[in-house]
Amino acid sequence: MQSSPLADGQPRLVPLALQSKKALQHGEALCSRASMLSSTTSQTAMDVLALDAKVRWFTDAVLEQLKMAACVAKSIEQKRSQLEKQAEEWDSLRSQRADSLDSILESLGSQVVPPDFHSTSSADVSPFGSQHDSDEEHIDNALFGEQGPGQSPTDTLRDIRQNARPLPNGKTKDRTSWKTLRDFVDERAVEDVLDTIESDRNALEDIFARTSDYPESLSKTIAAIENTLPARISLPSIEDICKVQEAVSTRMADLLESLAAHYDQMSAALREHEAGEEFGKDDLQQMNRDTNELPAIIAELEECVTAIEAPHGQLLVSKRKAQEHLETHRQMLTDLDELGEIMSEMFERQQVVENESTEHLALLQHHLITIEDLYHRFTSYQYSYNKLLLELVRRRKYRDTAEHIVKRMVAELDAMVDEERQLREEFNAEHGQHLPEDVCLYVQDAPTRWNIIPSNGNRAEVLPDLDSDLLEEARSKIGGAESAVIGSQSF
Repeated sequence: MQSSPLADGQPRLVPLALQSKKALQHGEALCSRASMLSSTTSQTAMDVLALDAKVRWFTDAVLEQLKMAACVAKSIEQKRSQLEKQAEEWDSLRSQRADSLDSILESLGSQVVPPDFHSTSSADVSPFGSQHDSDEEHIDNALFGEQGPGQSPTDTLRDIRQNARPLPNGKTKDRTSWKTLRDFVDERAVEDVLDTIESDRNALEDIFARTSDYPESLSKTIAAIENTLPARISLPSIEDICKVQEAVSTRMADLLESLAAHYDQMSAALREHEAGEEFGKDDLQQMNRDTNELPAIIAELEECVTAIEAPHGQLLVSKRKAQEHLETHRQMLTDLDELGEIMSEMFERQQVVENESTEHLALLQHHLITIEDLYHRFTSYQYSYNKLLLELVRRRKYRDTAEHIVKRMVAELDAMVDEERQLREEFNAEHGQHLPEDVCLYVQDAPTRWNIIPSNGNRAEVLPDLDSDLLEEARSKIGGAESAVIGSQSF
C-alpha cells in the first residue's frame, strides 16, 4: 500500500526544519563570536599601535641619551688626548735639554785641567776660588765640587781619554792622572735635580691614571646598553587586517542570511504542511538538497571565524612583545639615569684631573728652564775656563814684557853706575889732592847702585806653563761657543 504524500512528507519536513534551525543557531553563534573577535581585534590593534608608539618613543629617548653619553666619553677622551699630547711635547723638549746637558758634561769631561791649577789647593777648596763666598752663592756653587767616577746624572759614559802629550824630545807627558773640568762639577746635585724632575713627571702619569679607564669604560657601557635594545616589533598590517575582517564579515553576513532564509523557508513549509498543504516529490528533493548544503555553509562560517581569529592571535603576540619591550625600556631608562649620575661624577673627576695636570705641566715647564739653566751654567763654566787659559797667556805676556823692561832698566842703570863711578874716580884722581880733606867730605862717595823689586814686599808673579795644545783647544772651543751665540741671535 502506497503512503500518502502527507504521511511521507511529515516525517521528512520536521527533521529538515530542525536541522535548519540548528544550522541557523550555530551560524548566529559563529557570527556573534566573529563579531566579538572583530571588536576585540580592533581594540587590540589600537593597544598594539599605542604600545608600539611608546616603545618607539622610549627607544628614541634611550638612543638620544646614549648619544649624549658617547659625546661625554668623546669629550673626556679629547681632553685626555690634549693633556697627553702636551706631556709628549714636554718629553721631547726634556730629551733635547737632557741631550744638551749630557753633551756639555761630556765636553767638560774631555777637557783636562793642568795640575798646577789645583795641586796646591786643599780638597775642600776650588782651584778657581772659594765656591761658598756667600749664602746666596752657595746654591749655585753647589753644582761645582769634587766628584768620583760613575756619578753622571745623565748616564753618560765618559770616553777613555788618551791623556798623553808628546813632548818635543819625543817623550810623552802623562796626563792620565790629570783632572778634567767635569771633576769639579757636583754631579750628585745635578742628579738630585733630574731625579726631582723625573719624580714630578711620574706624578703627572699618576694623575693621568686616575681617569685613564673612563673613556673605555663608558664606551663599553654604552655598547652593552645598545646591545640590550630590543629589536623593532614587526607588526602585522592593521589595514590588511581590517580589510580581511570587513570581507569576512560581509561573507559571514551573506552566509547567515542564507541560513536564515533557508530556515524561514523550512518553517513556512512546515506550517503549510501542517495546514494540510501537500508537497510534491520534487519540492521535497529540493528541500533535501538545500538542507544538505547547510554543513558546508557552517564549515565556511567556521573558516571565516578562523580567518578572524588568526590576525587577532598575531596582534595578541605583538601586544605581549610590545609590553615586554616597554618594560625593558623602562629598566633601561633607569639604568641610563644611573649612568648619567656616574658620568657626572666622571666629568667632575676629569675636570679635577685636568686642573691638576695643567698645574703640573706648568711645574714641568719650569723644570725645563732649570735644565736649560744647568746647561748654560756649565757652558759658561767651560767658556770662562777657556777664557781663563787665554787670560793666563795674556798675563804671562804682560809679566814677561814687564820683566824684560825691568831687566833692561837694571842693565842700563848698572852701566850708568859703572860709567859714573869711572868719572868720579877720574875727578878725584885729578882734583882731590888739591882740595882740603875737610871740604866736601861726600865727594869721595861712590854712585848709588839701584835695584828694582816688587813694591810693598810682593812676590814676583808666578804663572803656570800651558801646553800649546791646551791653548789651541781653548781657542777652538771659544770660537765655537761665540759662533753658536751669534747664530742663535741671528735666528
